[in-house]
Amino acid sequence: MKQEVIDRFWEVDLFRGIAISMMIIYHFLFDLNFIKNYQIPLHSLPFLLFLYPIGTLFLLLVGISLTISYNKAQNSLSQKQIFLKFIRRGLFIFGLGLLVTVVTWILLPRGFIVFGVLHCIGLSVILAYPFLRFKFSLFIPGILFVILGIILRSIQFNFSWFLWLGFIPYHFYTLDYFPLLPWFGVVLIGIMLGNYLYPCGKRRSKINDYSKKLPVKGLCFLGRHSLIIYLVHQLILVGIIYLFL
Repeated sequence: MKQEVIDRFWEVDLFRGIAISMMIIYHFLFDLNFIKNYQIPLHSLPFLLFLYPIGTLFLLLVGISLTISYNKAQNSLSQKQIFLKFIRRGLFIFGLGLLVTVVTWILLPRGFIVFGVLHCIGLSVILAYPFLRFKFSLFIPGILFVILGIILRSIQFNFSWFLWLGFIPYHFYTLDYFPLLPWFGVVLIGIMLGNYLYPCGKRRSKINDYSKKLPVKGLCFLGRHSLIIYLVHQLILVGIIYLFL
């Protein structure tokens, strides 16, 4: 466990911490609208320009982290062991997504989360395994997946079986939606970036270490614990709103 912490790349934790901080800010504003009926224009262009980079950064970092993990694991594990490692990790995260589905279905039946970011990340971890060896050739399919997903956003369908893929049914409403199209394309681009920036699980270029300086240290802490923060931050935000606002 100690070796795993030492081997972390602080800059990856930093960017993940930035993404989780942006997510908390956005969700706080969303909760003010949802709970206290504030009229914050979250669907206006400035807020959308703040929102979409959050998901993009998260999924890019998923791809980068998968590449780093895969390249390092090849030094000590067989391909079968690596595959099982990815399966277990993906199923664990997807299972947390199902837990979020159940909780939101009970508490927020209108708009409960069917296929949110955790579902997407969990399934992407599993689906990404065969792509990890392709390295730089993933850019084109990644971009094509993103473009196809953007096109699908403007179309509605009379079935819901492929909701997870990006085929949105009529009158569909949810509080969090991350279908594989376009978001798995972002993961593939992240895998390509990971292979370029961290070949063989090592930094391509030496950088200065700012991980002990504030506020970088705090953001890195958030990045290292992003999963647990994602699971509990809404409870904390809702508590703050009810108690102090």
